Amino acid sequence: MIGQKVVAVRELTAYLQYLLSNDGRLANVWVKGEISDLRCPSSGHLYFTLKDKTATLRCVMFQNRSRQLLLNIRDGLEVIARGYVAVYPRGGVYQLYVEEILSAGVGINSLALKELADRLEKEGLFAEDRKRPLPLLPRRVGVITSPHGAALRDIVTVSRRRFPGISLLLAPSSVQGDTAPEELAIALEILNQQEDVDVIIIGRGGGSAEDLSAFNTEVVARAVYASRVPVVTAVGHETDVTLADRVADRRAPTPSAAAEIVVPVREELEKRLALLSSRAKQATEHRLQIAKERLERLVNSRGMTRPQQELYYRQQYLDGLEHRLLVSFKNRVDKLDKTLAFLTARLETVSPLAVLNRGYAVCRRPQGGPPLQFSNEVLPGEKVEVLLRQGCLKCLVEDIEGGELCLKRNG
Repeated sequence: MIGQKVVAVRELTAYLQYLLSNDGRLANVWVKGEISDLRCPSSGHLYFTLKDKTATLRCVMFQNRSRQLLLNIRDGLEVIARGYVAVYPRGGVYQLYVEEILSAGVGINSLALKELADRLEKEGLFAEDRKRPLPLLPRRVGVITSPHGAALRDIVTVSRRRFPGISLLLAPSSVQGDTAPEELAIALEILNQQEDVDVIIIGRGGGSAEDLSAFNTEVVARAVYASRVPVVTAVGHETDVTLADRVADRRAPTPSAAAEIVVPVREELEKRLALLSSRAKQATEHRLQIAKERLERLVNSRGMTRPQQELYYRQQYLDGLEHRLLVSFKNRVDKLDKTLAFLTARLETVSPLAVLNRGYAVCRRPQGGPPLQFSNEVLPGEKVEVLLRQGCLKCLVEDIEGGELCLKRNG
């Protein structure tokens, strides 16, 4: 032991935890085995062991994951579990922290496809609200498929039957094999560069799951998603649904059905155009008839047939309005004159000038002072003014009479 460093159990456990957590292969691993020693305590967590003929692996699935479990697991059931490997410090053992459990019969390829589909769905590639409508009458239809397969013959046959002369542009590609995904993606890019291609059909005839695998690849799914032109997929038979189908703007069960979806029937379009033309003609004739009848009513109206007489009628009406206005104005003025005369008479009855007209006079101090009412308001020798009906007298007071009486009265 000389020269050897002694570590504590917790230090060694922490080191093992570090090693396991930094190993990317153990961060998301699928493990196949048989379930044994399954325990389901009240906490909702699941504890069990995965085993095969030569080894065992302790596993735990926490409640937040176990609640989403669709598979009815039990001892003896062979499953495939996905999770991450870590050390449980208290027990000093490594175990698989399970996040998903599937039946072992599903297969690894199916698991990988499911994982890819889940990831693409989270990114929004399958969202319905991003899918675009197809053109009613495309100028040119792009086709991506094998130039030697039955799918191309079906698309051409159906398209020409429905709309003779429809323009089809083939971008040939392999539809199965290792090179097929890249070829399909390149063909989509080429057709997207053609300005007159309004819709694209991509697909192939039926086959096994392995034959259709090119359309379940990420590169093809993303190429369909990136297309500026609406894409219709037609892969395999009606029951086959690939990732490309889920991303496409429209899915057809077969290549023939894709051609029927994309290419309209020429005869039906002609009938529809004829019907619309007939309706437009009828609507135009109806509007013209209404306008014609209105014009005839205007032409035959009194104002158009006898305009001078109608003008005389209008002038006579204006003359009547003028006469009524003048009479009303005169009556209003007469009424106001009478009111003014009445108010003037009332003012004159209370006016001081009316008193002067009867021979009385008003005595006041000079310079417009107030009228004098009592003799003791002035003294002998003071000047006063006497206002008469006409004119004014400048007077000098010589003597005062009745002053005492006034003083007594004032006192």
